Amino acid sequence: MPTYLADILASHRARAGTDGRPLGDLVERAAALPEPRDFTGALRGDGLSCIAEIKRRSPSKGALDLGLRPELVAREYVAGGAACLSVLTDADFFGGSPEDLAAARQASGLPVLRKDFTVREADVADARLMGADAVLLIAAALDDDALARCAALADDLGLAALVEVHDEEELDRALGAGSRLVGVNQRDLRTFQVDHERACALVARIPPGVTAVAESGIRDADDARRLAEAGYDAILVGEALVRAGDRAAQLRELVGHPVGTR
Repeated sequence: MPTYLADILASHRARAGTDGRPLGDLVERAAALPEPRDFTGALRGDGLSCIAEIKRRSPSKGALDLGLRPELVAREYVAGGAACLSVLTDADFFGGSPEDLAAARQASGLPVLRKDFTVREADVADARLMGADAVLLIAAALDDDALARCAALADDLGLAALVEVHDEEELDRALGAGSRLVGVNQRDLRTFQVDHERACALVARIPPGVTAVAESGIRDADDARRLAEAGYDAILVGEALVRAGDRAAQLRELVGHPVGTR
């Protein structure tokens, strides 16, 4: 059976294969835009920070909030103390759009990650063109050459590159590529199952100078506190916040926990 990640990547690569836009033109337009907001810097505050995510649905959980208005959710997240936002722009699998990102960024004033499945350099340029301050690079979706090229272009455009890993091999690849912002996803994107020990097992291998983010499966204050004590600078939380009856109150319980050394 095809995995979630394989299905999503196949869709994105098929779309990329029909895109005839010259990369040079995209990069030139993206480079002419105003400086992005400092995404990584926003995560290195006092205590555990949160990248609060806006999404309508997911392949594994189905509908979360199909009618959400990203600008309203973004303001709730600001009220709850979010350091940054993550906005899904994938339409087919997550119900997102570039317009969601633009609306959330304008309403919040926070740095925003384009949460999508980057398969080529043009996706990095597109992230900047739609107003993102950071781009997601999934190590499992990119070979070493593609990861290096996408990370280099992100740096050239002033974007933070959150390199997402799932195991020791992918972490070594991310660090070998010079990544300064690493996310450890507790969810296996091949099966979408969550392993709550994954992040704690890997964090000791992340150098102190690299900003460490724990992703997926973070449900409550106990989860957040455990990850902070393990040495994570930030967490990325989506489902638990989108589903919360009081998003601001839920977020306030997740942030500010003392960060342990690693």
